[in-house]
Amino acid sequence: MIDLDDLIALVRNYNPRTDVGLISRAFAYGARMHDGQFRHSGEPYFTHPVAVAAILTEQQLDDATIVTALLHDTIEDTKSTYTEVERLFSTEIAELVDGVTKLTNLELSSAQSKQADNFRKLFMAMSRDLRVILVKLADRLHNMRTIKSMRPEKQAQKARETMEIYAPLAGRMGMQWMREELEDLAFRVLNPEARNSIIRRFITLQRETGDMVHDITADIRGELDKAGIDAAVYGRAKKPYSIWRKMQEKDLAFSRLSDIYGFRVICEGEADCYRILGVIHHRWKAVPGRFKDYISQPKQNGYRSIHTTVQGRDGKRVEVQIRTRQMHEVNEAGVAAHWAYREGKRVKNPFAVDPAKWITSLAERLGDEDHVAFMETVKLEMYTDQVFCFTPKGDVIQLPKGATPLDFAFAIHTRIGNSCVSAKVDGIRVPLWTRLRNGQSVEIITAEGQRPQASWIDIVTTGRAKAAIRRALREEDRSRFVRLGQELTRAAFDQVGRKMTDKALRTAARRLAATDEVDLLARVGAAEITARKIVETLYPEIAQGTDEVVLRPVVGLAPDQTYRRAPCCHPLPGERIVGITYRGQGVVIHAIDCPALEELEDQPQRWVDLHWQPGRHAPIHTVGLDLTLSNDAGALGRICTLIGEQMANISDLVFTDRKSDFYRIRVDLEVRDVEHLHLVMTALEAESQVAQIARARDLGRKP
Repeated sequence: MIDLDDLIALVRNYNPRTDVGLISRAFAYGARMHDGQFRHSGEPYFTHPVAVAAILTEQQLDDATIVTALLHDTIEDTKSTYTEVERLFSTEIAELVDGVTKLTNLELSSAQSKQADNFRKLFMAMSRDLRVILVKLADRLHNMRTIKSMRPEKQAQKARETMEIYAPLAGRMGMQWMREELEDLAFRVLNPEARNSIIRRFITLQRETGDMVHDITADIRGELDKAGIDAAVYGRAKKPYSIWRKMQEKDLAFSRLSDIYGFRVICEGEADCYRILGVIHHRWKAVPGRFKDYISQPKQNGYRSIHTTVQGRDGKRVEVQIRTRQMHEVNEAGVAAHWAYREGKRVKNPFAVDPAKWITSLAERLGDEDHVAFMETVKLEMYTDQVFCFTPKGDVIQLPKGATPLDFAFAIHTRIGNSCVSAKVDGIRVPLWTRLRNGQSVEIITAEGQRPQASWIDIVTTGRAKAAIRRALREEDRSRFVRLGQELTRAAFDQVGRKMTDKALRTAARRLAATDEVDLLARVGAAEITARKIVETLYPEIAQGTDEVVLRPVVGLAPDQTYRRAPCCHPLPGERIVGITYRGQGVVIHAIDCPALEELEDQPQRWVDLHWQPGRHAPIHTVGLDLTLSNDAGALGRICTLIGEQMANISDLVFTDRKSDFYRIRVDLEVRDVEHLHLVMTALEAESQVAQIARARDLGRKP
């Protein structure tokens, strides 16, 4: 275990002005709190917090973060409390320790709904102070380095969680070295045979070809010396997991895999980067399609570098990354560069991005998203590589790999995305689901009145676009629910001889805990609350006095029996009906010709003879129609017009089958009674473009 003097020496290497007293007190306090506790390996538990602190010194972090590492398990695993940590150290440190404690308690590999909820909590904690996740990542790294002492099933759980969550998160935070090590440590647990196989092949390759890393590094240094360029050159074989992933993605055997070696050239100035690129391309043949300039187009996490792949010794492909020293610091440290110290002062690196920018933008964009959508969006933004496309004016839009013109439209502005009807890529009209490639020019074509379609969710890949589409669809549903709620509520008021006013609705909204009258009507339209409930809330004496008139439109029920329409046949006023009793569910009303009744013929004790009370039923009922239409221009519009002319409202419409000449649709209508339905069906049957029409029977839906 690293002792106190060693830890202080590590901090002093980059921060001579460190508060030695603070770190000493934290070290002593942590050792005392964890005294008598041991890890699975049998080591004293305090060796773990000290190791986490040492990992963070490699990133040259501030004193508060180092102290948090030393104390990060005290509140959770010892008799220490938030209040005590705050009193002995500071509010800042207490909040950081508390934040790490809460992250430790999140089960990110649990069931999907719980995982999604915890995922949101993870990002909310990060948005408050990103140093919390830096400590948590270092904590996970040390646990993965010492994972062998855990039970096999626990090893597998932690490894999956690391591979799916923490490694991609470290990459998205710009800490590529940590991502690679976390992935490889998890790979060692999840697929040890594959990892050992790759290592054995590496050993064989080195025996056959010699030390290629040393030879190619010397070649590059020699070419740079000839050109008079001062730069450092480093080479390495790529990590086993990185090679394994590439083998899986490209479906290649190890012997056919190229660029398994990576080299970095680090210089002082940006201009030198391009000079070095010229030297390398002049000496070795560049591989087409394997060049990326992240200096002129940085990644969202601040990563800057030139990447090129060339044919090296004996035709072997090697990747070369070219960057300045300051770029390299950001590329290695990621968000940690924002808190890095040197010579006792915070380092101001011009290439470091605001570490909270991505988190804050996610929180703002997805504040009202459900947990599962939030997790889907975050994972999308963590895993994807990027493409750069241009607007017609030459502005660059940065998107994840696999993005479509719709993603491009929403990246420009939500208004552009919402009204997008088509797109041109490099001047050619393309479908909205086209995958964009680097360097393409994209023109978005919009139209007034266009609204996002539900099918767009499956087309887009960015979290921003998915969130905007879902928001627009919710607003559209809400508008429809408000309109339906207005009609239902107005009818309920009319039945008791009262007028629906804004004041009455505001009063009902307050009593029923709705946000306002619009929210109340939306809840009625969405069937979360009945219009009858609003009337009862405002006029209880009228509702009680007219119970049989208003609330009992069906004759034949006992006074204490509840009822509802069967979802399989949707009986309408005017039809012959029968009731079927269900234990705990009251009476379910079926149309007399409903095929579902055949299964109940041998249970006559459950049948209840019922009929509709004329003029005393709700003014709107939903019923479904199955239509087959000719696939002609304007056919669907004509059908909708005919339905509207019969004063019926379409509440839902779904395409159930599409062919080149005909298509089938299911239309849910809101009608008054069976006579109203017959008027609608007669009008539709007379239309030449309607081949078949029938009332929908949802026999798969149980009462």
